[in-house]
Amino acid sequence: MGEILAICISEKKGTLKNEINEANFIEDFGIENDAHAGKWHRQVSLLGFEKIDAFRKKGANVDFGAFGENLVVEGIELEKLPIGQKIQIGEVLLEVTQIGKKCHDKCQIYYQVGECIMPRNGIFTKILSGGRVKVGDKCELV
Repeated sequence: MGEILAICISEKKGTLKNEINEANFIEDFGIENDAHAGKWHRQVSLLGFEKIDAFRKKGANVDFGAFGENLVVEGIELEKLPIGQKIQIGEVLLEVTQIGKKCHDKCQIYYQVGECIMPRNGIFTKILSGGRVKVGDKCELV
C-alpha cells in the first residue's frame, strides 16, 4: 500500500506545478483546475517519492511538482506497473494508461531543474471514478 505525499496542479501546461492539500478528481477528465485535465489518456500523472528523493540526493533542490507530476506517491514502484493497472485512492479509481513519456522540447521544468525524471519514471492515468483526494490518503493496487 502506498501513500499520497503531495497533490500538485498547474494553471498552464509546461510550467511547474504547485502543491495543494486536497483536490477534486473528475471522472474521465482530470483534477479540477489543473491545466492537463481533459478528455484524453494522461489526465493524472504520478511520480514515486523514491525517484524524487534519489534526485535530491544528487544535489538537486526540487519541490514536489517540479517535474510536472500531479501526485507524489510513496511505497509503490509506479514505473513497474503495467498498462491497465488500477490504483484506488479512497473513492477515486485510476487506470494506468502510459508509462513515461517522450519530451519533444526542453520545457520550463528542464531549464529550471536541468533534467526531468518524468520521461523514465512517471506514469499517467485516466480517472475511472472521481472524488476527493487529500495528502496522506492511502493508495493501493487493485
